[in-house]
Amino acid sequence: MSKKAIFSTAAMIFILFIPLSLAGLRAASGNRLPAKSADIDKEALKKAQEQKVVRAIKLTEPIKLDGLLEEEVWKNNPPANDFLQRDPVDGAPATEKTEAWVAYDEANLYVAAYCHDSDPKGMVGLLGRRDSFVDSDWFFFAVDPYFDRRSGFLFGVNPAGSIVDEVLFNDVSEDATWDGIWEAKVTRVADGWTLEMKIPFNQLRFPRKDSYTWGVNFQRTIKRKQEKLAFAWVPKEDSAYVSRFARLEGIENISPGRRVELYPYSVGQAQFRPAEPGNPFETGHKYLGNVGFDLKVGLKSNLNLDISINPDFGQVEVDPAVINLSAYETYYQEKRPFFIEGASMFNHFGRGGVYINANINWPNPRFFYSRRIGRSPQGYPVHEGYVNFPDRSTILGAFKLTGKVGSGWNVGFISAVTAREYATVDDLEERYRDEVEPLSYYGVLRAQKEIKDGQQGIGFMATTVVRDLDNDILSTILNRRAFSLAMDGWSFLDKKRTWVIGGWLGGTFVQGSQEDIYRLQQSSMHYFQRPDATHVSLNPEATSLNGWAGQFKLARQQGHHLFMLSAGALSPGFDPNDVGFQSSGSDLVDVMGLYGYQWTKPGKVFRQWTAIVGGSVQYDFGGNRTFNCLAADFQGSLNNWWNFEYTLIYVPEALSNRLTRGGPLALVPHGVIHQLFLNSDSRKPVVLQGNFSYEWAHRDSSEWMADFSVRWKPRTNLSLSVGPMIGFSKNETQWVKKVSDPLMTETFGVRYVFGRIDQKIVASEIRINWIFTPTLSLQAYLQPFVAVGKYDRFKQLNRPRAYDYLVFGEGESTISEEDGSYLVDPDGDGPAASFYINNPDFNYKSMRGTVVLRWEYRPGSLLYLVWTQNRADFSYPGQLSLWRDLGNLFTAPGDNIFLVKFSYRFNL
Repeated sequence: MSKKAIFSTAAMIFILFIPLSLAGLRAASGNRLPAKSADIDKEALKKAQEQKVVRAIKLTEPIKLDGLLEEEVWKNNPPANDFLQRDPVDGAPATEKTEAWVAYDEANLYVAAYCHDSDPKGMVGLLGRRDSFVDSDWFFFAVDPYFDRRSGFLFGVNPAGSIVDEVLFNDVSEDATWDGIWEAKVTRVADGWTLEMKIPFNQLRFPRKDSYTWGVNFQRTIKRKQEKLAFAWVPKEDSAYVSRFARLEGIENISPGRRVELYPYSVGQAQFRPAEPGNPFETGHKYLGNVGFDLKVGLKSNLNLDISINPDFGQVEVDPAVINLSAYETYYQEKRPFFIEGASMFNHFGRGGVYINANINWPNPRFFYSRRIGRSPQGYPVHEGYVNFPDRSTILGAFKLTGKVGSGWNVGFISAVTAREYATVDDLEERYRDEVEPLSYYGVLRAQKEIKDGQQGIGFMATTVVRDLDNDILSTILNRRAFSLAMDGWSFLDKKRTWVIGGWLGGTFVQGSQEDIYRLQQSSMHYFQRPDATHVSLNPEATSLNGWAGQFKLARQQGHHLFMLSAGALSPGFDPNDVGFQSSGSDLVDVMGLYGYQWTKPGKVFRQWTAIVGGSVQYDFGGNRTFNCLAADFQGSLNNWWNFEYTLIYVPEALSNRLTRGGPLALVPHGVIHQLFLNSDSRKPVVLQGNFSYEWAHRDSSEWMADFSVRWKPRTNLSLSVGPMIGFSKNETQWVKKVSDPLMTETFGVRYVFGRIDQKIVASEIRINWIFTPTLSLQAYLQPFVAVGKYDRFKQLNRPRAYDYLVFGEGESTISEEDGSYLVDPDGDGPAASFYINNPDFNYKSMRGTVVLRWEYRPGSLLYLVWTQNRADFSYPGQLSLWRDLGNLFTAPGDNIFLVKFSYRFNL
């Protein structure tokens, strides 16, 4: 895999967010078209949608939640039944009848639906774990209780009784991490299926009033036809969703209720790994236990407070194995429930209003990356001996406040304290406790205000990290304080919201000891030591570092024609990484332009397609062009319901200020990138998916990678997916090391050493989902991973700004292998000193797996049984022999962890 600064991040990201590809309308069909799309007057239909009203009925008798629709309220009141297609023919009438009702009492909202079907045997009802959008028929109820035309909630159920729910925000965005406490029952009938939902008002956020007008939508998926229906229909070419909801009227004299929920938990863990003779910490087994509780409190009808005391912040599913040869850290998804629930409030900073999310080679900095909280300790022990090192920092306590306050301000606040952590060192004579992580405080504040029903918006985010550094070693490698403050906003430029301008601007401030800030200036995020840079320089006496960043976009995102122009910059001192994340270095000015055209009418070959062309150019603050490209992307859906996307990027030669890792500029040759994605018809028992890429840089590197996935659904409650991946790459300029040599005047007294790496990766991801009931499931995950790298053709950069290298062993230079290292004499009999290169070859083999039994034995109360295993082997570096390596992997000693977690929900 290419590890160049350009090619490692140059993959184009085209996420054209067409709003009704939301959860409720995710499937789509292969039937004959019931109407010609050319016959549909979409403008007339859009005007008709504006007049739609649903009347909520006040209950006079209790509802027996059984999905049978036997109550009089469902029989005697007219339903909402005017549904339109989004697929297969956008705007055509539904081919099957759907009826929906809304009722309420003092404490709950009730939704009922009758999903008629002319072929009941053809209905698809797959069992899925909660929030799993399985390939099934679905019915969705979406509601906007604030009636702000920007936010809301979505609840879904399928014919098997599986449920999903989401928070809706930014008009077209959704967050499936939210889990409300609500119920749904379904029943199959002779001509379809029926359902009832019961949603407590205290699960919804809305201000107290005498009477209410809310936004509402009903949606249905008929999987065998790939037919997607909506009561409040929006054309495919329009970027809108919540803002087009129908009105829900008739709700009055209710109380939002006070939500107080207590979740005590207990967890027990047994760890088994091979004993290590003489090591007092590796006896072969370890037993751990913990107790704590979470408290969820509705402070007002529109504010929620989450408090965790001695929280269990371990994650159930393991992180995937990766090989990272770059200078930057790997980004991992958050998997801890406390942080993923409601994360959209923090994660979508800077994206309000602009629904087209497209970037080319932009680092996309995040001001908040929740995995910083409770991360692995960053220090190291000072004593020698056997070490017992903590795998993560203990979170002593945390609380989170989310909701709305004042006149339309959305707020979110997270506060957490992590403990001081120690590594225990035993030299068989004495035992030591060396501090490896200080006591730390993390704070994140996010607020956003929508103006004129979302026509404009403004917000800000502030973060704080404060560490109690009373350890001399830790004070040289960790920042004592880190702060950030940023603002974001948007404004639609017309009433139809076709054109929008949006963006963000912020800054960071880091404070620490002189040694720490000197280290930070030389880190891969900054490289202030670059000898040919005129706009940055090292300051060994500095005790702080600050910087600014921003990005602004102008976009056309309605209709067939799409357009985006963006400009962004990251100043050399910008650094959000204490509590945020940035995928590559700062010191960047970026300009990007894209034009796209989307066609939504089915034709002879395509059901819909989008074509995009554009380009990007980037400079550092010294005026050096570090990247530019021309790109084209074509994506669509075929009439057989296969989906595809092909991307072509041409990258001209440019100067890299990252390749020499703090050294002078180096030339990166021109190249091309090809990417192809394919996905088969999801209605079939076997679903195929493939990702293919080829990257090439003139004289320098090439990479080919194929990533497949085969998903088999043999039964309605069982699915198996196997995803093999294979990759081959060669890179002539893979970083190795640097060696000081005053004779190298061309490269400022340093030899920058690279090697050719021949890398091969073979891996697979295997998943089994066995769903017994909507509340009881067994899931298994296994990832065998083999990555082999062989280095040769070691070389040095001869001069900056050129692709000019001396390959050791050519000319007067010599190279020889000695005891696992290479001895290099760069000029033979000349005056230059010889130096060693440690053999960097590797053969990393990993097997990671987990089995999880999850039982929600009552709403909100959970039991987990988990088995996790990790194996690793490093034998035969630089040599790939697949069957030998797999054999060594399967016979390697493994770490086994067995975990039991029990939690109970008390509704107070």
